[in-house]
Amino acid sequence: MGSAKQPQPGNGITKLTNCRLLRGDDLVFDDLWISSHTGKILCSQAAFYDGFALPDRTIDLRGRILSPGFIDCQLNGAFGFNFSTMFPNMSQYDTNLCDLNQKLVQTGVTSYLPTVTSQAPELYHAVLPHLGPSGATRDPHSGSESLGAHCEGPFLSPARNGVHNVSSLRSPSTLKGIDDTYGPSNTTGSPPPIKLITLAPELPRILPLLPALRSRSILLSLGHTNATYETASLALISGATMITHLFNAMAPLHHRNPGLLGLLGCSPPGTPRPYFGLIADGIHLHPATIKIAWNAHPSGCILVTDAMHMAGLDDGVYPWTNGASDDHIVKQGAVLRLQGSDTIAGSSSMLIDCVNYFLRWSGATVAQALATVTSTPARMLEVEGVKGTLEEGGDADLVVLEEVKDEDGVVELRVDEVWKFGERVFERGKA
Repeated sequence: MGSAKQPQPGNGITKLTNCRLLRGDDLVFDDLWISSHTGKILCSQAAFYDGFALPDRTIDLRGRILSPGFIDCQLNGAFGFNFSTMFPNMSQYDTNLCDLNQKLVQTGVTSYLPTVTSQAPELYHAVLPHLGPSGATRDPHSGSESLGAHCEGPFLSPARNGVHNVSSLRSPSTLKGIDDTYGPSNTTGSPPPIKLITLAPELPRILPLLPALRSRSILLSLGHTNATYETASLALISGATMITHLFNAMAPLHHRNPGLLGLLGCSPPGTPRPYFGLIADGIHLHPATIKIAWNAHPSGCILVTDAMHMAGLDDGVYPWTNGASDDHIVKQGAVLRLQGSDTIAGSSSMLIDCVNYFLRWSGATVAQALATVTSTPARMLEVEGVKGTLEEGGDADLVVLEEVKDEDGVVELRVDEVWKFGERVFERGKA
């Protein structure tokens, strides 16, 4: 008679205990088992009772919050690197991208969409192959990973261009025109390098092209637009699922023509209300505006930074490749403006900053605020169950958060630890 199989250590399993796990709209005291071998979240019962596995180590998180890693769906750059930049030798692009990923993951952002603004076709052709989904390597020490590029333009309204150079904007009439702009190899593939395109649905002949783009697994967002509610509704019917930086670079709400904002209250029959990005950085939106949007459609709210390459840098004047011209952006504190104007030029905030502003102003709970940067963007990006989750089988991308009080006694969240694919890659206070 043989002896019973005994649990074996040395399997890369970590047990995180004494922590509050983000579960839906609640924070629940529970343990979480993860594997550095698979990079996945485990079912503790199956690991122990079926696989006879014991954790290699148990870590007491002392009651802190354990959240899925953050997802930023609109990041133009950070720490001095602008995704909309070409180099004579594009190996330098990869070097700068790797450096950004290493620094970005320390802010709690474990996945993101590198965003390229309205540019000439040759720039798209050069940079987009470097920005496609990078998770296939599953190397935790590579830092934050791309889930695919976000092309914010150039198919935008000249009347709502924001800081996008009008000379770079285009109005495609055929699918080939879109392919030629971005490069055919960047709009096809399994998956294609492009994950999301922001466009203005009122441009001539663009609506019939949307179903073909969706059939290629490219997601569509409406932004930089003067579209009426009716045109925006047709775009939803044609496959669009999101609104880019709600309230910014779009027609304001009018009681007889609600425009894109009307979609938060009522979408076409059989079409779900769209997701929407909010730049809750204390600059782009009034606190009351944030609360209105949240109350109108909480399950669609996604916090984004819209951060530029000045994020993480000192105040000063910085060059910016802006389509056909070389402009400059002035950074004063958290505010970025196009030099010589009062036009806001993106953000210099980190996503955890946006979460804290949102918590202060929206009336949302901590769990609800964290959902805006985890499970909700994961659903929008169609990666739910893999990203933005603490359920079994999800990627073990995690953020450990501590609740602290600011000088006004308001509770804020602080990033204490970050885990990527089951390995700790950042711990506050340690090099």
